[in-house]
Amino acid sequence: MNIVVLVKQVPDTWSERKLTDTDHTLDRDSADAVLDEINERAVEEALLLQEAHGGEVTVISMGPDRATDAIRKALSMGADKAIHVSDAALHGSDAITTAKVLAKAIGTVEGFDLVIAGNEATDGRAGAVPAMLAELLGLPQVTQVRKLSVEGGTVKAERETDEGLAHLEASLPAVVSVNEKINEPRYPSFKGIMAAKKKPVSTLTVADLGLDAGEVGLGASWSQVLEAAPKPPRSAGQRVEDSGDGGSKIAEYLVGQKLI
Repeated sequence: MNIVVLVKQVPDTWSERKLTDTDHTLDRDSADAVLDEINERAVEEALLLQEAHGGEVTVISMGPDRATDAIRKALSMGADKAIHVSDAALHGSDAITTAKVLAKAIGTVEGFDLVIAGNEATDGRAGAVPAMLAELLGLPQVTQVRKLSVEGGTVKAERETDEGLAHLEASLPAVVSVNEKINEPRYPSFKGIMAAKKKPVSTLTVADLGLDAGEVGLGASWSQVLEAAPKPPRSAGQRVEDSGDGGSKIAEYLVGQKLI
């Protein structure tokens, strides 16, 4: 089976992240960039299915030039090839516009059976792109999956909700999003890292996908950040000196904060 995996390069959660002063979009140059952890799990699940059923795994990423680092990591894990959608016109694209671009990119992969994505990226946390993709591609969607299998022309999944477990099925081709419980991703081996350098990566622009620059980017997005301010510095806490009445002072403070 032929599987497409969507991956994204995001700012490292251990780095200081901020928005730009000009258009309030994410300042990607201000922080270290990594392959999103949930995407590592998406790649791992695709590789497990490939090992069970054969076929090919294609990685697709939308992002600036530096996103090739994230793509190469996915390839070093074992994916066969990649498509990098990179164009300055994409800057500031929201979830809807991103889904539109990714749908076009997925359409360039002939005969795909399954599209796997993470449930949400750690930078935007919209959690909506997989469902939007399914709608744009006209495919069934199985989201928030923690266990996945394919039998014949059917994908079977287990989804965990607040109410319990839901068991879902859909006909292939389909779009699947996975959560953090789906698996533990493998570490790239030295052999895999070296092999990734020779694997094909196709770079596509907005024009290559048949889109006009005016259809993407911040200007075409349905949602924008109009105003942003840095979080205030942490203020010093209130110190309570215990002279035998410390408990009463703490209780008074908690009452003043309406905590009790």
